[in-house]
Amino acid sequence: MTHRIAIAPSGFKESLSAARVAEAIAVGVRRVIPDADLDLIPLVDGGEGTAEALALAGGGRLVPCTATGPVGDPVPSHFALLGGGGTTPGPLTAVVEMAAVAGLALVPPGLRHPGATTTYGVGELIRAALDAGARRILIGCGDSGTSDGGAGALQALGARLTDRHGRELRRGGGALHELERIDPSGLDPRLARTELLVACNPYNVLCGKRGVARVFGPQKGATPAEVELLSAGLERWAAVLTRDLLPAVAPEPEKGPEPGSAPALPAVAPEPEKGPEPGSGPVLATGVPLDLRTAPGTGASGGLGAGLAAVGARLLPRYDVLLDGLDLDARLARADFVITAEGALDHQTVRGKIPAEVARRAQASGVPVLVLAGTIGPGAQDVRAVGVDAYSAILPAPMTLVEAIGRSGELLADATERALRIMALGSRLGERAGRYAPSA
Repeated sequence: MTHRIAIAPSGFKESLSAARVAEAIAVGVRRVIPDADLDLIPLVDGGEGTAEALALAGGGRLVPCTATGPVGDPVPSHFALLGGGGTTPGPLTAVVEMAAVAGLALVPPGLRHPGATTTYGVGELIRAALDAGARRILIGCGDSGTSDGGAGALQALGARLTDRHGRELRRGGGALHELERIDPSGLDPRLARTELLVACNPYNVLCGKRGVARVFGPQKGATPAEVELLSAGLERWAAVLTRDLLPAVAPEPEKGPEPGSAPALPAVAPEPEKGPEPGSGPVLATGVPLDLRTAPGTGASGGLGAGLAAVGARLLPRYDVLLDGLDLDARLARADFVITAEGALDHQTVRGKIPAEVARRAQASGVPVLVLAGTIGPGAQDVRAVGVDAYSAILPAPMTLVEAIGRSGELLADATERALRIMALGSRLGERAGRYAPSA
């Protein structure tokens, strides 16, 4: 009997792309089941590798460029172009991966101060995509090293941010509490003629007790005092955006999305003090005016979602956009077993991370799921509620982060082999128990 195994992992940040993670897991599988029928389905969530993955899947191409990195220095970057004629229908679409210009991997360890990092380069990539003729721009959010609410991106797109003295606001989320006014008159006029779509995690909100600075600020290097400063700045950012920008870009309520376009994420303000239960999706509703503080997705990539929403972008659940065309549900349903993976398995996994999404879809078809993780943290057990049957860390012994990153492919292959050998042992024990079970 041939075992059909679907391998559907995310990438490991600052280490392996999703494709390389899938390949490493496949190596481990073949050590135990040489004739396995493997279906490799590397998945992206809007973060590192998104532009390249969508270009490969859609017959597009990467466009190299140079833009302002998160600490203000020029960095080599890229965006993808899809469609616009030829074999791919539809308008010319650009994919801007914010991690390619403002990702945490681009922030040197000694400079990880999210109050100083900027999304200015994201705005530069959007302008470069407009220069290339794009009429639809998909911005992938994930793996960010910023917490400026998208202020830098709007500055690069022509908005003028000033303090109470009329002076230009310095870049970085640490300055947002000084914001007095946003002048949108210099915004690139092409934005009004371009469909902006943001692929984001709808669990991430801008403000409140589960606001993005409080949830992700410490991961990006913020001290407790800096977290509070960033949170106060994002509160101010939301208020000024709502006052100065939303009235100028509010869509006409009578006009719906274009035929064939992806559905917009409904604008709703969930209670920031209480998140959804593990395994449940965000509570969504329609007809509620956009609340930049607490609408789903506004906190994506350090608040970039809120900044782009204020200039007319639609915030979309990322997997509705990024998994389109992969036929993922059918491929998982055909498998006897699914292996997925991510760098860290913890309480945040159930809030829109790839293993949770894969498990939820596999569970609908009754297919068992194993998760391999670089590390296992508090709350990892919550993944059982969304369809994960078992999970395991890939580290066999204590080691430095540098060593773990350098050996991640080897560690993944070895961990896969260990897990499958344990499963094989369990299967043999089950068969043995059945053989000696007393007859009725």
